Parts: sequence; C-alpha cells; structure tokens
Amino acid sequence: MRLHFDQGDMDRIAEAIRRTETATSGEVFCVLARASGSYRAYPLVIAFLLALLVPLPLLYLTFTSAIAIYSAQLGTALVLALVFNHRAFRFGIVPKRVKHDRAHAEAQNQFAAHGLHQTQNRTGVLIFVSLAERYVEVVADTGISEKVADEVWREAVTALLDAIKRDELGNGFIEAIGICGKVLAEHFPPGAVNKDELPNKLVLL
Repeated sequence: MRLHFDQGDMDRIAEAIRRTETATSGEVFCVLARASGSYRAYPLVIAFLLALLVPLPLLYLTFTSAIAIYSAQLGTALVLALVFNHRAFRFGIVPKRVKHDRAHAEAQNQFAAHGLHQTQNRTGVLIFVSLAERYVEVVADTGISEKVADEVWREAVTALLDAIKRDELGNGFIEAIGICGKVLAEHFPPGAVNKDELPNKLVLL
C-alpha cells in the first residue's frame, strides 16, 4: 500500500504527541511499519504446488518425453515463483489471517522493544500501523487498559483505518493520538513532575 506521507506529516505527528502528553502523565508512542513480514515462503510453495499440475495434460494428451515434461514443470515453477514473489502479488496471496497474526506479533514486539511496558505507572500506549498488511492496532499497558474499555481503542483503530482509506495517514495518526490522549488525560493527569519517558516521534520500520 502506497500513501502520501512525508516529513511534514511526521513533524505534525511528533507535535501532536508532545501536545497530548502535556495533559497527561501517560505516554503515547507511534510506529509505522511498511510490512511486518516478508512472506517469502508463500510464493515458492504456491508456485511449486501449481507446477505439480503441469505433467497431467502432457502425460495424457501428448507424446512428450519425460525429460521435456520435467523441464516444463521446473520452468513453470521458476517462472511462477518469480511472478508471485513480486510485491504486488506476494502480499495478495498470503492469507489475511496469517498477515494479521504476523502484524499483531510485530505490534507486541514493538511495544516491548521501545520500553512501553517500563513507564512509571504502566501507562504506555502504542499506536501501530503495518501498511502491507493493512493492519492497525492500539496496544495499551496494564495501568491504562484496566481503566479504559476496549471500545476506546477500537475507536482509535477505526479512525486511523478510515483515514488510510482516504490517503490521509498523517491525519489518521493525529486523530488516533487525540482519542488515546483524551482517556490518558482523564485517568492519568499530569503529576507535579510531568516526566517525558519516551521520545515524541513516529518510528518508521
């Protein structure tokens, strides 16, 4: 998936995070991944499975030699593998469930990798987007997830997905940040020392 997204959008997102965190002791962190996996095995498996069908018509409808049939089968497998491995096809042939599972696992990895589970009051919130899988997830740490209904996170996810459909990824992040920031401010207002524990920026993968 290709979207209009530039440095100006990244700057606006960073400012939205900074502004949101002035009203809360919680932390919002954003990650944008081009893809959560390469899925290289899928084109190979499908190509070779389809190539297994090549000998059937040649065996029963022609007098083609065994070596010619084998060559045709191998050639078919290689050509299909190259075609299916193109990005335009590769992500389309992977089952949606597999892509979403992979993207969900990557969201969890990013949550841990950037230390969102180590904030003082366990109030880290990750807004994660993986473009190739068309996947959006909000991961909230225990301190905030125990106080906020899942519907709030789904609202943020829906807002971001709708913005992506409109080719407004930057605006989608900003809207999702606002939704998450509102509940963080409600349950975790700024303390006497409002420490900024995580960088106020969008991380690109």
